[in-house]
Amino acid sequence: MVMKQILFPVVCLLFFSCTHSYYIVRHAEKATNSSGNTMAASGDVPLSEAGLIRAEKLKDILKDKKIKFIFSTNTQRTLSTARPFSIVSATEITIYNPKDSTFTGRLKKLKKNTLIVGHSNTIDNVVNELAGYIYLPGDIPDNEYNNLFVIKCRGKNVSVKRLKY
Repeated sequence: MVMKQILFPVVCLLFFSCTHSYYIVRHAEKATNSSGNTMAASGDVPLSEAGLIRAEKLKDILKDKKIKFIFSTNTQRTLSTARPFSIVSATEITIYNPKDSTFTGRLKKLKKNTLIVGHSNTIDNVVNELAGYIYLPGDIPDNEYNNLFVIKCRGKNVSVKRLKY
């Protein structure tokens, strides 16, 4: 009986200490000119006013999630999407290369709550590799900015949720 009383809290502690989540988003809305084309010829487009508002909304959603790491590609729109949360959480943004085949393996080793900000044609790969199966069969449509993918890892169990924000 005494052994059970000692082991139960230890087992619970180990079980819950192995739980972490990945929060994966595409950058918020990008700025366009009056003809609907993106504003920067270089492809490094800033956020629109709607995008800046969405980045603030993301900050509000994530502020209590105990996120320890933030990863973003090196573009204005991804960095601007991550920045409000980075500021409120005092968490540094780490730049990642979406073409780096070792990126998700490194994420898995962190075992901490993590925010990843990418692009419509890259987040499907991150989601699928972290989930361990094909959850997203292809790129996110170019007009969708409101997806928040939450991948919860509890030991070897992985669950994926697609939320809208």
